[in-house]
Amino acid sequence: MIRITHAARTAALGVAVLTFSAGLAACSPAAGTSATPTAEPTIAKVDSAAALLPDAVKSAGVLKVAIPTNEPPTQFYRPGTQEMTGVNPDIARLIAQALGLKIQIQVTAFDAIIPGMAAGRYDLTVSSMTPTKARMEQLDFVDYVQMGSALAVPAGNPKHISLDTLCGAKVAVLEGSYQLTVNIPPITDKCKADGKPAPQLFQFSDTHQAISSVLSDRTDVVYADQPILGYAAKQEPRIALAGISDIAPVSVGIAHDTGTLKAVSAALIAIVASPEYKKVLDKYGLTSMAITDPRVNAAQG
Repeated sequence: MIRITHAARTAALGVAVLTFSAGLAACSPAAGTSATPTAEPTIAKVDSAAALLPDAVKSAGVLKVAIPTNEPPTQFYRPGTQEMTGVNPDIARLIAQALGLKIQIQVTAFDAIIPGMAAGRYDLTVSSMTPTKARMEQLDFVDYVQMGSALAVPAGNPKHISLDTLCGAKVAVLEGSYQLTVNIPPITDKCKADGKPAPQLFQFSDTHQAISSVLSDRTDVVYADQPILGYAAKQEPRIALAGISDIAPVSVGIAHDTGTLKAVSAALIAIVASPEYKKVLDKYGLTSMAITDPRVNAAQG
């Protein structure tokens, strides 16, 4: 398994690939910085949900939310600003509003979110996180949308990549992702059982870097969240999707010791039933991600 460093990525990228990454990741502050909240979307305070908040959270009046780095359309920066937008930030704002709290969005790398929550830096995360059994050892979860995994390959799929042909392929994945931790292991096991080489894994900190590795022929395929790869394929004609699988809910993650699970669950029940929820998904062309039942701690693997 290979983890790509910044220096190695920079040396390997050509001008066209750098242009692609810069275009999609424009105006992205460094991980760990705060993004300025926007007034949209809006929902009225849900008194019954707010009443379930612990006194300490009520007194603080602020909800600290971890959001991953720039990944359109789930989270990204408005051009020329440090203002975070996208499905995940918008859902986070609705949760804060429903609970009568101000929001403080903290942008960080995906694989740093759970350690950061364990250290008390964040109250919750809205980061397209799949509620696996392993993650439930550290967090509680409430579903808020559904999405699948997908493969992205060079346009025309010259190597005929599919989920059934990953043995020996150079596969770009995100650090700490569901695809890396849940989807890849059984594929690796099957390859070995069939006497074939396991997928060669290349880990990246964001999808733009992973896609750039495919465009520069350092990897064969990206295995990541479908909404992000679908958006990228619309922006970059040199890549295409080669299959979607594992459509299932993803969840808001809540630190066990915050005491906010019941309040966040009640807030999401109200949000999912509201017109604002549909407006958020419509805004990014992601209406298929809607759910009707924000389940609590429903493990997905």
